[in-house]
Amino acid sequence: MVRSYSEKYNYAMVSNIQIIKKYIVLTLDLKEAKMIKYFLFIVLLTVSWRISAQEGSTNLLKQTEPFILGQIDKIKSKALGEERTLNIYLPSGYNEKDTVRYPVIYLLDGSADEDFIHIVGLVQFESFEWVNHLPKSIVVGIANVDRKRDFTFPSSVQSERTAYPTTGHSARFIDFIADELQPFIAEHYKCNRQRTIIGESLGGLLATEILLKKPNLFDKYIIVSPSLWWDNGSLLKSDVKQFSEKQIYIGVGKEGLTPSESPHVMEVDANLLADKINGKKFNDVTVFFDYLPDKDHGTIMHQAVMNAFRLMH
Repeated sequence: MVRSYSEKYNYAMVSNIQIIKKYIVLTLDLKEAKMIKYFLFIVLLTVSWRISAQEGSTNLLKQTEPFILGQIDKIKSKALGEERTLNIYLPSGYNEKDTVRYPVIYLLDGSADEDFIHIVGLVQFESFEWVNHLPKSIVVGIANVDRKRDFTFPSSVQSERTAYPTTGHSARFIDFIADELQPFIAEHYKCNRQRTIIGESLGGLLATEILLKKPNLFDKYIIVSPSLWWDNGSLLKSDVKQFSEKQIYIGVGKEGLTPSESPHVMEVDANLLADKINGKKFNDVTVFFDYLPDKDHGTIMHQAVMNAFRLMH
């Protein structure tokens, strides 16, 4: 018969105590023997309890379960001709049966191994009641398939087309957002009409293109280190459609020259974008330009988004 560690230990303890008890009976008077036998019984009981507690603690450590941060949806897109993955975060207290509706934050580069997890952490923190910089919100992380394809419009620069042969299809991706994604979220989740987009680098380029070409898709734009150098900065030279009631955050770090044929400095381009929008004197449009000299292209995202949440009420 196979015994567990605790069974073997208890068996040995009992055997040893029985031997001691026999010795006690032979060498001590009856009264003293009874007292010592009682003491040894208490010791055995205590040791057994501790061993059982240790085994119980070990069993508890083995009873693990997944930590759920959000849920995953799949959407079949006609505009893109493929199925896309959505990572969805629902705020605490979200209930399909109540009447509360929430703003939606659309996150480009929204894969689990990209920006989804740490941006969701910021959304949760900034919406805590004791912080209250952001209303409780739904986050829709759009997982990437080919971000160079989806986030860029066609370039007239041959070296860019050669280096990035799949680029130039942002129009299809914008149609996906407008005609498929936003209606899908409105149908399946308890959302209100307030919509925010967050994009960084090429994602910032796409967010800027949407702002300048189809501004009414979103109410708030968080544009971080946008790659406005694309196509020799043509987006900065394009016309801006009339819009109103927008909040626009543009954040950039100390990033320097861009990987383009003609010289572009990312900080300068971001500043030019802010000036371009401010120069139009739109009705009820606020632009926040945020220069973060202690951040670079790889480290700016988290701090910039937190700053944006605190500025854009």
